[in-house]
Amino acid sequence: MEEKQSSLLHKISKVISDFFNPLVSLILYFVYMSMNEYSLQDSILYFLPILLMIIIPVIVWLVWNVKTGRYTNMDVSNRVQRKTLYIFIAACVVAYLAFNYIKNGYIDLVMLFILVLLFALQISNLFIKSSMHTAFNVFVAALFFTLDWKMGLAWLGIAILVGITRVILKRHTVKEVFMGAGIAFLVSFLYLYCNIQFQH
Repeated sequence: MEEKQSSLLHKISKVISDFFNPLVSLILYFVYMSMNEYSLQDSILYFLPILLMIIIPVIVWLVWNVKTGRYTNMDVSNRVQRKTLYIFIAACVVAYLAFNYIKNGYIDLVMLFILVLLFALQISNLFIKSSMHTAFNVFVAALFFTLDWKMGLAWLGIAILVGITRVILKRHTVKEVFMGAGIAFLVSFLYLYCNIQFQH
């Protein structure tokens, strides 16, 4: 009976962890934000470059590296293997930031802080394998908070839940989850501060 409960807990944790991975969480934020801030045409024009320059290349990169055996799994649980993942994602984000600046004449603040978060996680990765799932979900909570504080709080609850699942699945230790959350809280605070400043 206890083994069945443990197995069920593991299955539920896997579903939560897989669904609220960094890419899906960011996509959900961008869709929500686009629907609330832009018309359908403007939403597509805003989201399409992100999809083509960041999301699809990162998915292809992950699948290709898992298939060729360079990455153990789609989570890239191995700390050493994560180095190339961080570099690749950062390169995609920098390319998008440059494209957006040339096309629209402004720096996308959300993407800039995603880059800051990536660099912070990369530095942390030299010492401890911080939970990327937890970090990105905490940051997504901050992003939602700028649109609707209730959504921000709800997503913070999701981030906590995701952190717990990472420990249950033995993808991270409690220390690694707290490290990811701590880094994300710091980056989120800086993002929220800058977001308020630029609105005035």
